[in-house]
Amino acid sequence: MLRPIPYEMTRPADEPAPSGREGKALSLNISSGGMLILMEQAPPVEQVLKVFVPTPVTVAETPTLAEVRWARRVPFGKGVGPYLVGLKFMF
Repeated sequence: MLRPIPYEMTRPADEPAPSGREGKALSLNISSGGMLILMEQAPPVEQVLKVFVPTPVTVAETPTLAEVRWARRVPFGKGVGPYLVGLKFMF
């Protein structure tokens, strides 16, 4: 399931909407409990994301809430990112 997926970061209702709260990530692995994605930035642990999970039908995507459980910088090159991010689906 190696494909780009759109995401949106959730925020409290009283917080103004900052830029950079949505984007695309690359899905690397997906299971019934969560997924592993590759992102340019590292979201904070416990951040809730709305991810548009790829389905077998290429034109369909299902929006799903997922919680960031961990994030690790990919250990090559210099500078910032990319990051491996582990997500747990929220049911």
